[in-house]
Amino acid sequence: MSTHSTERSNGTITVAPRNEAAQSALVVICHGLGDSAEGFADVAEMLAAQMPYTKFILPTAPTQPVTMNMGMPMPSWYDIVGLDERSNENCKGLPDSRARLEGILKTEHESTGLPYSRMVLAGFSQGGALSLFTGLQLEESLAGLVILSGYLPAASQFKPKQLSTPIYHGHGSMDPMVNYALAEKTKAAVTAHGVTDYTLESFPIPHSVSPAELQKVSAFLSKVLPPDDSFKIQLKDPKDMSVKELKAAIRKAGLGNKAVGLMEKSEFIQLVQDHRDGKC
Repeated sequence: MSTHSTERSNGTITVAPRNEAAQSALVVICHGLGDSAEGFADVAEMLAAQMPYTKFILPTAPTQPVTMNMGMPMPSWYDIVGLDERSNENCKGLPDSRARLEGILKTEHESTGLPYSRMVLAGFSQGGALSLFTGLQLEESLAGLVILSGYLPAASQFKPKQLSTPIYHGHGSMDPMVNYALAEKTKAAVTAHGVTDYTLESFPIPHSVSPAELQKVSAFLSKVLPPDDSFKIQLKDPKDMSVKELKAAIRKAGLGNKAVGLMEKSEFIQLVQDHRDGKC
């Protein structure tokens, strides 16, 4: 059985350890323009197999008209007028998407006690741009940022507060959409603000990701989010959970076969507790 379970709800995909008590890290992955959370579900599941203590959350952007694409409605974190420097200042919807990412991180922190230093924002293209714009302007410092084929949006509005957050930026040298020169300009602009740890690496690919690039991403994540049981999340005591919550935890853990025939709440409590303790 896989160490992780994958759940889909209202456009958001969550790939999390079957044993919730094993989680000690979080990665949020934002897709690119016109895509959805499904576009990176396989990547999240691959990384989860390598980092069994990590939870991955993949939100889907709201559908809205995109000026650059002739006003066609599509999943987009913000409107894109163009990628030249002047047009790139007009990013209607960017504050809302930034607030949404901040909300995801805050909810995870407040509900589990996981510190921000054990969280990473990641994204591809427009999702990478959003992650970069959001991650360095937080009040708290994250473990790192992963930017794939991304860039800095709304540069005049960008006021980074976290100057030591490690950044890995992978980018295709043959990218015809977000060309490599823009990636270099992005690094220059970000480091000009005083950001100290920005790695930009090119790959011989177009506007996409490659196995070699994902290997580098995996290595970066393992470096900034190494296994550390001292950061295991704080879970609600099974004794304080409702029957509905207990059944959801049992389903997520893949324990349905062990719950067959159970009738009393105390039995569900014992099953969840035994799973957390590694007894089943």
